[in-house]
Amino acid sequence: MRTLRLVLEYDGTDFGGWQRQLNARTVQAVVEDALAEMTGGPVTLRGSGRTDAGVHARAQVASFTTEARIPVDGFRRGLNAALPPDVAVVEVAEAPEGFDARRAARGKHYCYRLYTRESRSPLACRTAWHVWRPLDLAAMQAAAGALLGEHDFSAFRAADCERPNPVRVLRRADISREGDLVRLDFEATAFLKNMVRILAGTLVEVGQGRRDPAEMAVLLAGRDRTRAGRTAPPHGLTLEAVSYQDPHGPPAPGV
Repeated sequence: MRTLRLVLEYDGTDFGGWQRQLNARTVQAVVEDALAEMTGGPVTLRGSGRTDAGVHARAQVASFTTEARIPVDGFRRGLNAALPPDVAVVEVAEAPEGFDARRAARGKHYCYRLYTRESRSPLACRTAWHVWRPLDLAAMQAAAGALLGEHDFSAFRAADCERPNPVRVLRRADISREGDLVRLDFEATAFLKNMVRILAGTLVEVGQGRRDPAEMAVLLAGRDRTRAGRTAPPHGLTLEAVSYQDPHGPPAPGV
């Protein structure tokens, strides 16, 4: 048996998320189906994490085992020929025996994008949340600074989040502008369900002057989801990279 790892890029607009589901088109399902056609048998794909419906990925990492002797470049070419236009395999490589893309991950980088021009943008509408009111980026960055480090992020996770431990280490929380686009970049050891989208929704309220930047520390301490901001729409969120401690594990573009 070989263990292979994939780096996948996808537009999540028309997917019901990463994880295979009975009544939804998912990234895991379309890639597993393509792999099954190539190898002649069922394949179970392990992703580094589960992106929600509508969320995109620039470098989702996944792993699987197979007895097929197809060269890694043959897998890449064959998969890209079989997959739909909204998902692509950027890279295929051999991985150490026992490598699991989810369990071996040591960090993730997500970017939430806001489109701030008053008129809407057909070119950005699938990948950025249209927030046309002016944003105070300095206030947003001041608020984001309180998030850095190890905290209980209960105030910033979905009500149905099943993770038993809400403590996470946030290594990066940067706010930057690229023309009409505002980037919210977050890197952490791991994220809770909807964590980045709730952080984004709360920071937008700070940027619009509806919250004081000092509230962020209060929200963390209070651990009450109902006190934080809205959950930002999924289409503004992209998984940018996954990092691995093992030097023989997969590279993580962007980290």
